[in-house]
Amino acid sequence: MDVHGIVDAQREFFLTGKTLSYDFRLKQLQNLRSMIKENEEALYEALQKDLNKSRQEALTTEIGFVYAELDVAIKNLKRWMKQEKTSAPLTHKGTINYIVNEPYGTVLIISPWNYPFQLAIAPVIGAIAAGNTVVLKPSEYSQAVSACLAEMVGKAFDAAFFAIVEGEKEISQQLLQEKFDYIFFTGSTDVGKSVMRAASEHLTPVTLELGGKSPAIVDKDAKVNLTAKRIVWGNSPTPDKPV
Repeated sequence: MDVHGIVDAQREFFLTGKTLSYDFRLKQLQNLRSMIKENEEALYEALQKDLNKSRQEALTTEIGFVYAELDVAIKNLKRWMKQEKTSAPLTHKGTINYIVNEPYGTVLIISPWNYPFQLAIAPVIGAIAAGNTVVLKPSEYSQAVSACLAEMVGKAFDAAFFAIVEGEKEISQQLLQEKFDYIFFTGSTDVGKSVMRAASEHLTPVTLELGGKSPAIVDKDAKVNLTAKRIVWGNSPTPDKPV
């Protein structure tokens, strides 16, 4: 896979200025929603295959969550893009000042295996709404969802705007060697350190959503079977691979 070529194509696309308009961003968000709706059954099957998620769990924790995020973005996009008038400092008295929110450019999103659809697409929604182009690297440990995403996005979007890059950790390393304008990573602390280290080589801003620990105290009068079920359900780890 020509990782460098994908990133270069996205950078060229961003420099055309097409992503800056409200109409373009709205159309892409609507296109994303339509894509998910058309492929919903395939997503249910992929989530069941990778994580044995029931339809109800897949809807509430993955697909439904993304629909809600899309609805919020579509509804508020125009307001988010609006210039915000602000007061001027004394040194600039007599001028009119605005806060203008501008996109970073080409964004890399690396998602984990445990919520392979939600934690892949939710950051994509924000990146598109902000006017960026997107390269998404799904987890290699959720192969069915990764393949499903690659097929869906490949048909629905121009790769110069939104591309899926599949592969093992070597592909992630290749991507991190490229100069992106922003990186959004969800995963383990150890891998997060590697992402931060690579980003620092290009002074690339990052968001690191790192898996943490959720300690629990089990008292002597606890119902052990019920407690175990609740701990397992409530603690969703994000290690480098399934445990």
